[in-house]
Amino acid sequence: MALNTRFVTGSDADIDAWNRALLLGFQDPFPLSEDELRLRREKLQYDRARGVFEGDRCVATFTSFDQQLTVPGGALVDVNAVSAVTVTATHRRQGLLSQLMGADLAEAKERGALAATLIAAEYRIYGRFGYGPAASLADFTVKGLRSGLGSRWSAPEDGGSVAYIDGAEVRKIGPELHERFRRGQVGAIDRKPLWWEKFTGEVRFGHQTWEEPFYVLYRDGAGVPQGLVKYTTDKKWDGELPDNTLTVQELIATTTAAQRALWSFLVSIDWVTTLRGPNRGPDELLPLLLPDARAAVLNGISDFLWLRPLDVPALLASRSYATTGDLVLEVHDPMGLAGGRFALSGSPEGAECAPTSRGADLTMGVGALGSLYLGDATATRLAGAGLLTEETPGAVSRANALLTTGARPWCPDGF
Repeated sequence: MALNTRFVTGSDADIDAWNRALLLGFQDPFPLSEDELRLRREKLQYDRARGVFEGDRCVATFTSFDQQLTVPGGALVDVNAVSAVTVTATHRRQGLLSQLMGADLAEAKERGALAATLIAAEYRIYGRFGYGPAASLADFTVKGLRSGLGSRWSAPEDGGSVAYIDGAEVRKIGPELHERFRRGQVGAIDRKPLWWEKFTGEVRFGHQTWEEPFYVLYRDGAGVPQGLVKYTTDKKWDGELPDNTLTVQELIATTTAAQRALWSFLVSIDWVTTLRGPNRGPDELLPLLLPDARAAVLNGISDFLWLRPLDVPALLASRSYATTGDLVLEVHDPMGLAGGRFALSGSPEGAECAPTSRGADLTMGVGALGSLYLGDATATRLAGAGLLTEETPGAVSRANALLTTGARPWCPDGF
């Protein structure tokens, strides 16, 4: 039967077929009941959802939505977030993803999105579409008894307070707190109302395991919320001794005082011998907050947020730079969306960037530019790997000086 690549219509049958293909593509055997399908029709957006259909059956899924990304200097850049990318195993190697991605990226550029973002489930897929890994995640384990922090917790010394709250209060307080957090965190993205409903269990999609969590809020001395934690524990015992592992599912803070207070509280909780922090930023302060920093074991750092430039001059002009300087970049884009030669003049106050005929200082693929943009990668490292070529002596060092951000980017949210 012929394959038809098209947008998902508003019909229940079309939306249900797309959702069934989505779970199948992710190898999720959860059966979609009528109640589950109804919830998905009501809560998820399908205005940019695409599928490849074989008759009434969907065999590939793809969607995108508008997103705001915080870039160096604090600007909020409009990007095209790509999600729900699957191809059913029986229909691989037929170019279906290339069709879906090519159409979506071209439309995103036409709409004025400066870049596209995604979370790459597999590393080798998205480089060929011009994406580069742009922000990383760190995974920590803390052995509480080794941390050096006393087991007796006391209130924060700065006059702030730590208190348990429930999901309803999180939905009231969380969005405004996160808004302040994300404006100061390079790599962070905005959160839609549905995110908070899922975060607190008000909306539960059946294929996602839900374990009732704890929520902890830190307020500063003036009573202003400055930090929020969501965690779970596994309730294990070693014989007659409690041996719980506490997993931090979320910890955001707008101040270092809030970070210190929340980590100190978590490590001191009774019956907890191990603390896990699986989705932390690569510059996480946690080890330095412990008297024994070795108690915080770094299990690994992995790529997470990927970025694909669509409008190079506007994207480069949207961020600030660590010093004042100029670079001419030759950017290659096999998809023909963002290639060219561009003159960048950057400073801590802002930047200008425009096409130019001047000789290039650096030559790179569009994915390498995506890796450089937020400051997670360095020009030196990419050049060493053969992903960037220095055309003018000293240009790599100048690029490092311009693009460095002092702190690595972090995107806490999958999508």
